[in-house]
Amino acid sequence: MTRPIPVPLTSEEPVASVLRILSLREVENDTFTAYSLPQVRRVYGGQVVAQALLAAAATLEHPSRVAHSLHASFLRGGNPENAFTLAVQRIREGRSFTSRFVRAFQDEREILTMSASFAPPENGLEFVVPAPKVPEPEGLRSAIEIFRAMNHPVGRFLGKTASFDVRHVENNLYTGSDPARAHIQHLWMRPRASMPPALSQHIHRALLAYVVDQVMFEPAMRVLGLSWMTPGMSAASLDHSMWFHRDVNMNQWLLYEGTCFNVNSGRTLTRTRIFTREGILVAEAEQQGMLRIPTEEHQGSDRWGFGVDSRGQVSVGMA
Repeated sequence: MTRPIPVPLTSEEPVASVLRILSLREVENDTFTAYSLPQVRRVYGGQVVAQALLAAAATLEHPSRVAHSLHASFLRGGNPENAFTLAVQRIREGRSFTSRFVRAFQDEREILTMSASFAPPENGLEFVVPAPKVPEPEGLRSAIEIFRAMNHPVGRFLGKTASFDVRHVENNLYTGSDPARAHIQHLWMRPRASMPPALSQHIHRALLAYVVDQVMFEPAMRVLGLSWMTPGMSAASLDHSMWFHRDVNMNQWLLYEGTCFNVNSGRTLTRTRIFTREGILVAEAEQQGMLRIPTEEHQGSDRWGFGVDSRGQVSVGMA
């Protein structure tokens, strides 16, 4: 059977929970079982993307190759209480590139499809776009501090379970909108506890895919004057692409610059660039999402929003 990528574990929560769910179980050749984080009403999309990427990486025939791109389509919301299956199809094994296609199933229904491409590091032409000039993370307010100060079930939930420390340069969108309504935002992020030193580059890139999904909507929300607490707001990822340019170290502070390019017909298009503290661009992600608020035509379901539904269940789109 195809062996999954080994994920070194840690005892430090809540980071330990993220590493545990990235540990896949082999079922048969090129097929794996995956599980979800507890207490979330819908499976977090970034989690499935990260798990699908690791499933594809487990089938590599060349150990020097690492993911350089992925393209995912979210088809249905998953139930976090049930396991799901990741089936990998070996598309191509070329001299320089490896291509894989992954299908994620739950209860025999597809919830995600993803293509991924892998290649080894290569010397050649180089150009690096300069990083934006922003304040250092130490002088910015931590999202964990904000969550713990909130008199709200969402704040209490995320204050305990959020695995990454997020620090916005501009106004955060957790409790209210940004009056500036800019279409660009900046934030720093790193784990709340150190990841094990033995993590392979496969795991670091999967972790980056895991966390970036939580901030992809924010540039669109910011320019529209929305927040994660906007009543009746519905949000869901539709298509997600990502490109890895250089090795990633998730134990370091990384700068995420998000830009909104378009909002219409209930859909958004945003792009996030990820830089090291030294100003090196390591990755980019682009996402089309569904974003709606109640109108005369649409009342809003709250199914994908960031809040509490009528039954008191927490609904979050964050790690």
